[in-house]
Amino acid sequence: MTDQIETPVREAPSLKTVVGASAAGTAFEWYDFFIFGSLAGVIAQHFYAEVGAATGYILALITFGVGFVVRPLGALVFGWFGDRTGRKTTFLVTITLMGVATVAIGFLPTFEQAGVIAPILLITMRVLQGFALGGEYGGAAIYVAEHAPREKRGFLTGWIQTTAALGLIGALGVILITRMVVGTEAFAEWGWRIPFLLSAFLLAISLWIRLKLNESPAYQRMEAESHAPRAPYKEAFGTWKNLKVVLLALVGIMFAQGAVWYCGYFYSRFFMERFLKIDTATVDALILGITVVSAFLYVFFGWLSDKVGRKPVMLGGMILMLLAVFPGFHLMTQAGNPALAAAQAQSPVTVVADPATCSVQFDPVGRAAFTTSCDIAKQVLTNAGVSYANTDYWGANGATLMNPDPAFVVIGDQIIHSVEGAGMTPDELTEARARVAADISSALTAHGYPAAADPTQIDMVTVFAVLLVFIVAATALYGPQAAALVELFPTRIRYTAMSLPYNIGTGWVGGLLPAASFALVAWKGDIYFGLWYTVVFTLIAAVVAFFFLPETKGRDLDSIET
Repeated sequence: MTDQIETPVREAPSLKTVVGASAAGTAFEWYDFFIFGSLAGVIAQHFYAEVGAATGYILALITFGVGFVVRPLGALVFGWFGDRTGRKTTFLVTITLMGVATVAIGFLPTFEQAGVIAPILLITMRVLQGFALGGEYGGAAIYVAEHAPREKRGFLTGWIQTTAALGLIGALGVILITRMVVGTEAFAEWGWRIPFLLSAFLLAISLWIRLKLNESPAYQRMEAESHAPRAPYKEAFGTWKNLKVVLLALVGIMFAQGAVWYCGYFYSRFFMERFLKIDTATVDALILGITVVSAFLYVFFGWLSDKVGRKPVMLGGMILMLLAVFPGFHLMTQAGNPALAAAQAQSPVTVVADPATCSVQFDPVGRAAFTTSCDIAKQVLTNAGVSYANTDYWGANGATLMNPDPAFVVIGDQIIHSVEGAGMTPDELTEARARVAADISSALTAHGYPAAADPTQIDMVTVFAVLLVFIVAATALYGPQAAALVELFPTRIRYTAMSLPYNIGTGWVGGLLPAASFALVAWKGDIYFGLWYTVVFTLIAAVVAFFFLPETKGRDLDSIET
């Protein structure tokens, strides 16, 4: 008799292991992604120092944004591999690529050491990071959802949703501890590399955990039952039946996700720092506080969606943000900088100028001239973060002016004349702009406009409460989102079809929100006008979701038709 040698079968990992491994790896990738954004100022000093501090910082932010722009490409590439070769293999590749690119940033030469090759290498690493993240989220969310019982799918995928908060907390925590240990000067010189290099250790742990996993049950069943060749791109985007679901996911869910989440987390920070002039340390503390709270809310709303449905919970988040965004930011101004709120009410600012001489005060690369009297006045007010109205007509004290030349600024009952800079030499223009800035600054001070928020006057409880409302809206939308997206698509094309709308919504609608919102503020002169970006995208999504988004709670993932 011949002895038969049986090949040992790896025991299936527990559900806790599946969720923990997927969430830990995704949190690690978010940690990598957020480190760069948190260190943009330091990175600007080492890689873009030759262009000056202001432009260098802008270029560092643009480099950060490159990671968002390439995410849909990563979604297409890794989505295809995920549907063709399996979920596990694909997200092992994405986490490795992200980790290697992040560690490599810690070893990059600076501009002083390598010249222009330094920023080129930096941008390349950011492209790889964004490319990898484009494939990571879909893989992790799908992997957990395809393991989870249908009655707990929202709750368990909620742990994937909370990884963005955990990654941000980890990035801020490591940076804070490293700065404390090595000192501020040493951190600025070389210590900034440590958070990047630490990713090597985190990568090793994440890979070790994920290597213990098996392929998802739904994918294994599909492989066993169907041997027909799969064409994810053609099936997902080449047939109207599936393409309309992709578009529905993008417009009905992800438009709002990008607008609400990035407004709550990122634009609120920008608003507090630039317009309310609250010091960075206080803003960091507030953002860190709401991020800690939000980590639990993702899981809660995912659980709630298992009880009442995905659609009502996500719609509730959209509606809450639509109702709260304008009142919330106004209340934040009153609580965060009451002196500014009082000055805006008692002494509003108006720029009186010929509209033909005025440009949009948004210059992301520092090359606009801004030489007209209108532009000089508006530039001073924009740099000061002051809200203003614009008119071409002014009548006061019996005088009537239409399209005045040069333009002037009215603050309360005081008039400050601008200067016409066309034809001036660069030195003359700089001197003239400085005089106008000094005159406007003096008038603003005289009418109660503060140079910075008074820390003793900040109502921290109210500001935190406002931020919390925004985060509740964001987590109500984001918590059930993974389950909802997974349940919209069949197994054959799930990775591809889900990843693309997700990364367009978060990468483009959300990633471009801070710059686009500030551009709207600069165009209108109203510090609240940028909020319309969030409102428009969220309103579109809410209408589409209400009328067209199906309820998917409890769907059998194996029975969704292609």
